[in-house]
Amino acid sequence: MKSNFTLLFTLLFFTGLAQTLKPDSIKKLEEVTIKGYYNPQNLLRSVSAVNLIDSSLIKNQPSSSLVSILNTVTGVRMEERSPGSYRLSLRGSLLRSPFGIRNIKIYIDDFPLTDAGGNTYLNVLDASSVGTMEIYKGPEASIFGASTGGAILINTPAINQNEIDISAIGGSYGLFHQTASIKRQYKKYSFSLSEGYQRSNGYRQNSAIDRKYFQTLQQWNYNNAGSLKAFIFYSDLGYQTPGGLTAAQLDQDPKLARPATATLPGAISQQAAIYNKTIFGGISNSYQISQRLKHVIALFTTYTDFKNPFITNYEKRYESTLGLRTFLEYAQTKNNLKLNAQIGLEHSTTKSQIKNFNNNGGEATTMQASDRLRAGQDFAYLRLNFDISNKFLIELASSLNFYGYNYESYFPVVIASKQRKFDTQFMPKAAVSYLITSGFSARASISKGYSPPTIAEVRSSDNTINNNLQPELSWNYEAGLRYRTKNNRFYVHGNLFSYHLKEAIVRRLNQNDAEYFINAGGTKQRGIELETAIWIVRNNSSFLTGLQLRSNYTYSHFRFSDFVSGPATYSGNKLTGVPESILVNSLELNFPKAIYFFVQHNYTSAIPLNDANTIFAKRYHLVESKLGIRNLWIGKTRLDLFAGVNNLLNANYSLGNDLNAANGRYFNPAAKINFYTGLSVKL
Repeated sequence: MKSNFTLLFTLLFFTGLAQTLKPDSIKKLEEVTIKGYYNPQNLLRSVSAVNLIDSSLIKNQPSSSLVSILNTVTGVRMEERSPGSYRLSLRGSLLRSPFGIRNIKIYIDDFPLTDAGGNTYLNVLDASSVGTMEIYKGPEASIFGASTGGAILINTPAINQNEIDISAIGGSYGLFHQTASIKRQYKKYSFSLSEGYQRSNGYRQNSAIDRKYFQTLQQWNYNNAGSLKAFIFYSDLGYQTPGGLTAAQLDQDPKLARPATATLPGAISQQAAIYNKTIFGGISNSYQISQRLKHVIALFTTYTDFKNPFITNYEKRYESTLGLRTFLEYAQTKNNLKLNAQIGLEHSTTKSQIKNFNNNGGEATTMQASDRLRAGQDFAYLRLNFDISNKFLIELASSLNFYGYNYESYFPVVIASKQRKFDTQFMPKAAVSYLITSGFSARASISKGYSPPTIAEVRSSDNTINNNLQPELSWNYEAGLRYRTKNNRFYVHGNLFSYHLKEAIVRRLNQNDAEYFINAGGTKQRGIELETAIWIVRNNSSFLTGLQLRSNYTYSHFRFSDFVSGPATYSGNKLTGVPESILVNSLELNFPKAIYFFVQHNYTSAIPLNDANTIFAKRYHLVESKLGIRNLWIGKTRLDLFAGVNNLLNANYSLGNDLNAANGRYFNPAAKINFYTGLSVKL
């Protein structure tokens, strides 16, 4: 409570200080818009709990990973158990994701990155491929289909001018990250080509990463009404997985990989790792049929070759996805009423061929199991936006969701093709936003979420197909306020939400570390999210030309309800893997000659690591800083020189714990204090 009162006092102090600051010429917040998948809204007036990550936030963070960038956002927790091993949670959705990303719908430009089976390989992307991100927290099934966690829209870097950009970063533990891109604009045609290479030895044993990445975006405005876009990326990712440690092993040496036991070999001898080769392609067409009517269609496909030598088996997975998203948009303005309506559908099918073998020192030997599954996900949606007098914004949206999968087994028992279809689900959303003054808005929303079991949960590493899993269903109730001063020197955004989940899908492990999933009651999640930004000094001509302070706070009162697992009852316990409080403060100082200094502090409270709440990860403080000079010109070449420090306090912590781990192997220790330096060249 003391920290909450301190935060409230700080916000009130900043509000008062903001009123005394003199105006300047910077861009007003009402000009900052979110794209919202072809439904742009002013951020100040948005009806959703959305956060925008743009270049102003990305520029100060380490450019070799998305972790630090996303962890600045309220309600978001991104984890990296070892370099490249991403996990992502929006308001506690991590519960069913031992690794990878589930229960969040992710798009890149016009195309779904999430496959029909509910999985997203976000770690195949190079961090340089991200231009901006819009993060929608809470159920967005009415617009983006099956999910209860939320949605993320990734926009690739904009092509605003002809440019060549080359960068290189080196750092502790053998870190090397190199990128290069070229952007070109012509009258009706523009394109970008980019590549990235990253490697690191990692802090722990058996935690190296190697990723090669290529991406291209092509756009042709073939007439005044039509635009054709093509997007392709290829990623070759390999990273070692050191595995979880017990508390005793953590105290002995945090750099250890999971050691062998009397019955199981260790991570090093089994060469535990992930190898993922993915190619993704999409083509979209946007056509303005008339002044009021527009049509957009996007076709996409992806293929993944996935290999995972693990302690107890060697999995080989081949996945292919094909899909489309299309909609018609109608827009009309009459007197003081603006109407925007979208009606559309999205279809995707993912085929998975999964084989498991014995693992003999990193070599696949005798087959354990062989299955094929095909997941199909379809939804049709309708979204209506009414803007009354540029003050009162109403959004009514809904979707009909269809989901099912086919499966057949070839080994060790032959099972002919069978099908499971889930009931059609209707997902409504109603939201309003009211502009009280030119810089102060209030909003409220109610939405329903739906998330069927993913293919990775239906056919988990215990090599059995579980047809007993039921979909998760949820309701989310939310209210929020946004305020900014006229000169945009001060901005504050607050959310209150209450989220109720039924049929929660949770992970379980047997004694051989093979995972399986069950439905185990529900959750009641109530939370507060506050973000502030203030320019204390802006566009000054003195020694200090700029000083900005940001402060983000997340409070999560997340509890299990009606949660029974075997003989144990966990109702009322804290939600596994979710810290109750996260506070992120940052300070940016700008000096003459484009010199800057950035420092950020992250406080994360204790984290429950099992459903019984008997084991917790300790709270921790992380401090990172970055010093550099931007816009250093040598002739026509612009340079950006920088150096940074991560974990400045040399804290002992795990950035990704193993939840409900077998035999107490909960901990994946993160790197101690480490350094990096880099150079970016723009031509």
